[in-house]
Amino acid sequence: MIKAIIIDDEQHCIDRIETLLKSYRDTIAIIGTFLTVDTGVHGIGDLYPDVVFLDVQIHEQTGFDVLKAVSHHHFEVIFTTAFETYAVQAFKFSAIDYLLKPIDEDDFKQAIEKLSSKIEAKDFSKKVNTLLDNISKNDVQKKITIPTVDGLEFLEVSNIIRCEADINYTAIFTKDNKKIVVSKTLKSFETLLANCNFFRVHNSHLINLDYIKKYTKGKGGYVTLIDNSTIEVSTRRKDEFLKAIA
Repeated sequence: MIKAIIIDDEQHCIDRIETLLKSYRDTIAIIGTFLTVDTGVHGIGDLYPDVVFLDVQIHEQTGFDVLKAVSHHHFEVIFTTAFETYAVQAFKFSAIDYLLKPIDEDDFKQAIEKLSSKIEAKDFSKKVNTLLDNISKNDVQKKITIPTVDGLEFLEVSNIIRCEADINYTAIFTKDNKKIVVSKTLKSFETLLANCNFFRVHNSHLINLDYIKKYTKGKGGYVTLIDNSTIEVSTRRKDEFLKAIA
């Protein structure tokens, strides 16, 4: 049985999660609900949950204050938030689930379906530390959490030179000459890295603009990156690309 607690400063939001969890009563038990950061921190320490449904804004404090106050992150976190805040990008970078309020039943179901495998993986502490680190840094200093065959890889955004599509997979090439193959589409990385100075020059290629060595003119042209890879620029993206590097 998965043990869950809910930390939220609005009782009706707690009630909503409790209602949604009734469909999972055979696998998930609610062992506590808390309305403040302090009571939530004590609840985590006393009850040892497997998952915490954690509101981003709790009175004048935040869910991040809860995580900072807890010494051992032995639990999975599902954040809840009423706004598409700056924190949402940090959740995506850190592979931590979040739900937008009012919580949609289908979104909730998807989060719960992923929960068991996440708990079994026991990567909580690394993911939480990555999240807290990302919250305090600008985009280019951040890390992203990448699911691989062996588990999770925590990769600094500034270490990524380029990403290359391979149907529903993406190959990530790094400054330290690593190639990491991930079962996510290039589109998902384009969205994730949208504010980190990356540009999709071609259907198959997303590049870090900081690592362009030179641009060679042509119909669309070509870029040479610091790893000496040469990438074609599609004709329909050429003008936008030239503006981006100007």
